[in-house]
Amino acid sequence: MNPKPASQSPDHEQKQTDIESGIRTLNSEAEGLSALARTLDRRFSEAVAAIHDMKKDRRGRLIVAGIGKSGHVAKKITATLASTGTPSHFVHPGEASHGDLGMITECDIVLLLSNGGESAELSDLIHYTRRFGITLIAMTSNPDSTLAKHSDIQLIMPKMPEACPNGLAPTTSTTMMMALGDALAVALLERTGLTAEQFRVFHPGGKLGQRLRKVSEIMQPLEKLPLAREADTMDKVLLVMTEKNLGAVMIVDERAQLLGIITDGDLRRHMGPSLLTKTAGELMTRNPKAIEADLLAAEAVDLMLNGFKSAITCLAVMEEGRFCGLIRMQDCLQAGIA
Repeated sequence: MNPKPASQSPDHEQKQTDIESGIRTLNSEAEGLSALARTLDRRFSEAVAAIHDMKKDRRGRLIVAGIGKSGHVAKKITATLASTGTPSHFVHPGEASHGDLGMITECDIVLLLSNGGESAELSDLIHYTRRFGITLIAMTSNPDSTLAKHSDIQLIMPKMPEACPNGLAPTTSTTMMMALGDALAVALLERTGLTAEQFRVFHPGGKLGQRLRKVSEIMQPLEKLPLAREADTMDKVLLVMTEKNLGAVMIVDERAQLLGIITDGDLRRHMGPSLLTKTAGELMTRNPKAIEADLLAAEAVDLMLNGFKSAITCLAVMEEGRFCGLIRMQDCLQAGIA
């Protein structure tokens, strides 16, 4: 007879229950996002166009507001929009009723978040936009709500069950709100044509800021490079190479135009009794691999790792056809780019 399997421990059963709960929550929220994607219509484009036109005017800002969990989502949407080039500010509806309405001008647009659209705290903010003709965009799942009825543009989310088993805790609804905010930000970014360099202006710090640095910001400039002439013998070249300690020496002509490069690897390959009597021209690699100074340093990393038959450790840097520096994998690693 086969032995009867041992019963699972209570701890194991609890872990399995936790995992199943997590899966149900994620599936519920994923279904909400799928339903939301299917409901996007011309009103979404109208909202994007209105905010885009406000940006072009250069006087207005997008004011994002919400109460409770919607308020937390509104803060995140505000940060995402601001970081992608849309001037945005969060205003708390409660504080708005006590003076912060003065932050909102007739040139602004208000994006107001409320799943049910009937929060009492929103009334003063709604009335203010109506009084002064300020464009109001509603993000709600209730098309018959006070918020929806008094707004200029309605972003109506589908009514989906919350992931909470009691159907009370904002979960699926806040996920849809946050995703809809991301959709607005990306659509505005694409409509504006925000470049990676412009994006870096809003992200000067941290890993993202580092990855958006240009080659010219990371490279070793020409004045710091070990330079030698094609006719120089290797005993002289080695002295220059050792003094600068960059792992390579650049071979240039009398106009500082780049002719070739000699790396540590080249020295190892040519090691022998006659090494010191050879000329730089005999050892150098002619027409070394190069990159433009105004490209992203991350592109230099990709080129060094994947651009050739085998990985290399440095690239010459060119600016308007002239040799101006050297970027090394080591420089990129130290800058936190690779």
